[in-house]
Amino acid sequence: MKVSIIGAGDVGAQTANEIAGRQIADEVVLVDIVDGLPQGRALDIQQYCPTIDSETKVFGSNSYADTRGSDVVVIVAGSPRKPGMTRDDLLGINKKIVESVTKSVANYSPNAVLLVVTNPVDAMTYAAWKASGFESKRVLGMAGVLDTARLKTLIAEKAGCLFGDIEAMVIGAHGDDMVPMMSHAKIKNRSVTEFLTKNEIDEIIKKTQLASQKIIELTKRSTSFAPAGSIAKMVEAILNDSRDIMPCSAYLEGEYGYKDVYIGVPAVLGKDGVESVIEYELDENEKVMFERSVTHAKENIAKLGFGEMPEKVIDDTKDVEDEKKSTFVSDNMENAISKITADMQKLGNEPDQGSGNVENAKGEKSPISSG
Repeated sequence: MKVSIIGAGDVGAQTANEIAGRQIADEVVLVDIVDGLPQGRALDIQQYCPTIDSETKVFGSNSYADTRGSDVVVIVAGSPRKPGMTRDDLLGINKKIVESVTKSVANYSPNAVLLVVTNPVDAMTYAAWKASGFESKRVLGMAGVLDTARLKTLIAEKAGCLFGDIEAMVIGAHGDDMVPMMSHAKIKNRSVTEFLTKNEIDEIIKKTQLASQKIIELTKRSTSFAPAGSIAKMVEAILNDSRDIMPCSAYLEGEYGYKDVYIGVPAVLGKDGVESVIEYELDENEKVMFERSVTHAKENIAKLGFGEMPEKVIDDTKDVEDEKKSTFVSDNMENAISKITADMQKLGNEPDQGSGNVENAKGEKSPISSG
């Protein structure tokens, strides 16, 4: 089994390390446009493998040709969030990156499952689906597994129990509109309401929605360890055709009453990606939250030029400084987009007819390598 990871920044490199460490795949290819970065990180991971008796082969490259024949391609490439930024602030720049990357990897691995991590993940997964030409079930986004891990951490902390005692799941958009399904949350097969007060549950919901912001504020950089572990868990389910139920960004065709949108829902994961979507019964509050989540995702998808803006638009009041900060219309982001487009053209979107070597941006830190 072969897994390729596009983007050798913190998340991409840590994901390669997780997959190699767990021996999920026989071969892991780490690709980035920055010369030396993926090669160096791959070498570091490869030298780690003997310490845990892993036989996984790890390879770094600047060429998409080396991803040929991948079973799963993980798209991590994109500009990360900085303190004060929302995931939506990344819409414009990351669309261009994801579309270019997707076309390249689809050329070399037409039968692969694409797992999108780049934020805002629901909109980026939609963009990758359109760019790939794949059937929708073979393109999915990583979010719900990560958000669920954060929810379980908070429940365990508040209830004083073990992670293994908890059953919980987060659905909806990967952002402030995510929906922790507390009506289904259990501790040792008993409702979480038997252990926690309403105020405690409300606090957990809010902290789950803002979990990554806290880490970014503390470290001044994007999260990496928890996302990488979540990606590895999903990749393992796909490669092993385990048919485990995990929350992920999947394409809806009427499930939960919605169509033509990628959004976080419980799904059966197997060798073909999303084998099916599982419909849980939501309480009234969760229905309202999920509708808001879907509407927000549809807004972002429409901003990317796909489909129409939903009639019911989310009323997110922003001050003038927030509007100035939006990277979707930022002059600085336009300059960054121009640079990335040039870098992508150097890599090329067509199958390599020669040696597989490419000219690239040497020594420069590009947003595509940020993970």
